[in-house]
Amino acid sequence: MSKTYITDVILRDAHQSLIATRMRTEDMLPVCERLDRIGYWSLEVWGGATFDACLRYLKEDPWERLRKLRAALPRTQLQMLLRGQNLLGYRHYSDDVVRAFVSRAAENGMDVFRIFDALNDVRNLETAIKATCDAGKHAQGTICYTTSPVHGIEQFVTMAKQLQDLGCQSIAVKDMAGLLTPMITAELFDALTTAVSLPVHLHMHATAGVAEMCQLKAIENGCCHIDTAISAFAGGASHPPTESMVAALHNTPWETGLDLKALQEIGFYFREVRKKYHQFESDMTGLDTRVQVYQVPGGMISNLHTQLREQGSLNRIEEVLLEIPRVREDLGYPPLVTPTSQIVGAQAVLNVLTGERYKTISNEVKLYLQGRYGRAPGKVNAMVRQQAIGNEDVIDVRPADLLGDEMDRLREETADIANSEEDVLTCAMFPELGREFLTERNANILAPEPLEPINSDTGSQPRPTEFNVTLHGETYHIQITGTGHPGQQERPFYMTVDGVPEEVLVETLSELETQESDTTSIKGSKRPRATHPGDVATSMPGTVIDVLVKVGDSVEAGDPVLITEAMKMETEIQAPIRGEVRAVYVAKGDSVNPDETLIEIAS
Repeated sequence: MSKTYITDVILRDAHQSLIATRMRTEDMLPVCERLDRIGYWSLEVWGGATFDACLRYLKEDPWERLRKLRAALPRTQLQMLLRGQNLLGYRHYSDDVVRAFVSRAAENGMDVFRIFDALNDVRNLETAIKATCDAGKHAQGTICYTTSPVHGIEQFVTMAKQLQDLGCQSIAVKDMAGLLTPMITAELFDALTTAVSLPVHLHMHATAGVAEMCQLKAIENGCCHIDTAISAFAGGASHPPTESMVAALHNTPWETGLDLKALQEIGFYFREVRKKYHQFESDMTGLDTRVQVYQVPGGMISNLHTQLREQGSLNRIEEVLLEIPRVREDLGYPPLVTPTSQIVGAQAVLNVLTGERYKTISNEVKLYLQGRYGRAPGKVNAMVRQQAIGNEDVIDVRPADLLGDEMDRLREETADIANSEEDVLTCAMFPELGREFLTERNANILAPEPLEPINSDTGSQPRPTEFNVTLHGETYHIQITGTGHPGQQERPFYMTVDGVPEEVLVETLSELETQESDTTSIKGSKRPRATHPGDVATSMPGTVIDVLVKVGDSVEAGDPVLITEAMKMETEIQAPIRGEVRAVYVAKGDSVNPDETLIEIAS
């Protein structure tokens, strides 16, 4: 029996789970003094998707966020989520990049590094754990909890012992989907706390509605550290509420010692903050027990909803949810956590929307099946592997062993825009996005996405208008960022169309409806509809990453001609027939939609 320590995830995973990681630093800093007085074991403030969201949407420097939070929380340990050899990106980085990133994060104020690997491949954790220890910081080795024919308590205990041998100061059980049930939790934590001498933490999402019971069972069986979220951002795809767990453990042998009234005041603050971000609220609110059937994390379900809605295929969500466990089995039962959740989810969507399993295979699935992400937990479907990579060799070494040092090259490539080692690492994580951010920052033209469009009458910021419009088979993402006075005869609407600022003069929406598709387009260009055997098209909306052919090239059926990105996954689009490239209608960076002809091939 001992005190229970709490890590609050309000500044990272809570808003990542419920409002798409959109909380800005300016809404965190005013409450930091009160958070700092609570007496948490740690506050999770960084890592996961926050780095990406800061750059992509908020136009904030994530390193500057860390420094500001460090200054505002002098008495509290700051904690981050690190994807092992993937760091905060979606590929494996060389060891020198991992060491540099951990070193700079520690120098900028990080205390606790929660380090995990999506496949529970301990080899992918070694460098980050050692770098954390070398920096004099707390290395927390992490077990991604999942269920399958190849996962069980015995395997998790073995991994815990390996993490202890690597020098970790604590171990976390990360139940990202909310799969644990109370009795299994009791059995698991009894086994773990018996097998290792390290403190064992429980991080569990509340998706299925059983997280509080699981936390209590974990505590009864030796767990002294739990993750919670201030109630304003708790529940559903987030975590159990901090206030509730503090109240539940009060006057018990597992007393937290935290001030409930002080926590409630913080909750009132974040309740008001959350209202500002209502346009980012997930459609998946409340509990969702489907996770116990499909093993799909709540955040992943909401992403699937968004993707399918944009393609007019939301009615096929159940087909996708049924397909995900089948893809997961084919890939050897990887836990569904970043990046494997995206890899499996995107492939399931492709399988459903193309009408044929593995007709189109994402590049990430191909890399996974080559062993480039690590060792699959179970046996991979040999036919799927053959279809994806043919007779290419499957590596059995630690993937990073095949990577040479990268930092010197990265410094050279970013010399024109990087002002610090942190800037270099930003570009390492997200090359194009990082370069765009740093270029705009250096030119002092950063423009974060608006929380609300300006109301010209009052100067206030009412709810924005953000929606998708499908005109004659083409889908455009429209976001109204401001309007003229409603009394004007011709009222200007300021908007972005697929992210590009536009100003449109309209009197009524019917004016748009009368435009002819063959002469006008919001984007100013029109691609022909894919109707011929040689027309290259994509199965889902995305962005062109690379065009691999030019007019006049000869191609064979199955040759890669285009690479697109959708759902954070890259897909190689292949030539449907043998022939000559007659037309190329896209360029790198273009947005594309299903049924458009992207490249025209004539036999």
